[in-house]
Amino acid sequence: MIRTALVAAALTLTAFASHAAPVYVHAGKLVDTLQGKVLTDQMITIDGERIVAVGPWKAAPADGKVVDWSKRMVLPGLIDMHTHLVDQEQTENIAEPLLTTAAYQAYIGADHARKTLEAGFTSVRDVGTWRAFGDVALRDAIDNGLVPGPRMSVAGAYITIPGGGGEITGISDDVKLPDEMRVGVVTDAADARRKAANILAHHADFLKLIATGAVLTVGTEPGQQELTEDEMRAAIQEAARRGTYATAHAHGAEGMKSAMRAGVRSIEHGSLMDDEAIAMMKAKGVFLVADIYDGDWIDAYGKAHGWPAETLRKNYETTQAQREGFRKAVKAGVKIAYGTDAGVYPHGLNARQMKYMVQWGMTPMQAVQSATTVAAELMGKTDVGAVAPGRYADLIAVDGDAMADVSVLEHVSAVMKGGVVVKD
Repeated sequence: MIRTALVAAALTLTAFASHAAPVYVHAGKLVDTLQGKVLTDQMITIDGERIVAVGPWKAAPADGKVVDWSKRMVLPGLIDMHTHLVDQEQTENIAEPLLTTAAYQAYIGADHARKTLEAGFTSVRDVGTWRAFGDVALRDAIDNGLVPGPRMSVAGAYITIPGGGGEITGISDDVKLPDEMRVGVVTDAADARRKAANILAHHADFLKLIATGAVLTVGTEPGQQELTEDEMRAAIQEAARRGTYATAHAHGAEGMKSAMRAGVRSIEHGSLMDDEAIAMMKAKGVFLVADIYDGDWIDAYGKAHGWPAETLRKNYETTQAQREGFRKAVKAGVKIAYGTDAGVYPHGLNARQMKYMVQWGMTPMQAVQSATTVAAELMGKTDVGAVAPGRYADLIAVDGDAMADVSVLEHVSAVMKGGVVVKD
């Protein structure tokens, strides 16, 4: 009897939800990221989580709630394609990931997720965590309504060589890292295929390959290739077999080119790209996700807080080169998706990179599109990235004109996710 009553109640709630009153958003200005233009005085009609219509505002409807953003500019919820929500933010302590329990790490991730959502980023692609599958758990907790946060697409674990850019390095040789921190460490192509299959079997959405050394990983060099082309190809083939893709952390030009020949869908960082790598990205339709704000934060904050001299040196060697390469990539017409490496700097500051992208060659509309339509295309999603019928009602509003000054996106006034206002 109790089971029957519960089922009946659930059916009643479902029926009620399906017939809930619509929500109407009155947008003073609306950024149409599909058409690349700004519309004025628009009405966005929302049924449940989805947008069902967009058109000129006429009068306040009487059959539903009106969200009055008539004095604001409205945009699709932004998308950050390179975040690390689950781990601690970067510090001077290279052993920081070892100082918390997995349970406490979950609370850290939840806090980062809330800050990211409130900053106007309603979707993220989370590209790796030290403890495998913590990102999978956070994604599922958000999707099930347990904690507030953005829609997440997650990598599960890094695929890296022993002691490579996806490992915790610099600690004593007699310290054994937990197995959960070495899930993606591979030694040859066959191992790469097995580890890729395991990561995807644990419900990761895509793969993250560490093709080169890293700025922040002690003992590795950004320009040095680590995973071989055969190892990357084996992992990518496994991803394709399971209907998904791989992205590659690649600072150095040769690592970038090797990853592209192996079949990656996107390149992360690209700091030391050369003209040939840029031409390959354009020809193959490979996306670039370049974190061109990070260098300034690492230099200023890292110096003030005693970050390792090696890290500061590598950051100096890559920051300006990355920005010059970014400018060339924009001019060449490479697909560029917005990605910040949030976690290197505090979560919630994701929009700081917007003005850098404009400074280094994009128009304000292109910068916004990189964080909306282009990011959605990279993930293969048609339900985010634009204010259009059929898409999730993920919206943000700002008190200012983002097309005149993209830095207004650093101070988002209101956020809606799935038709529910989470900040106003």
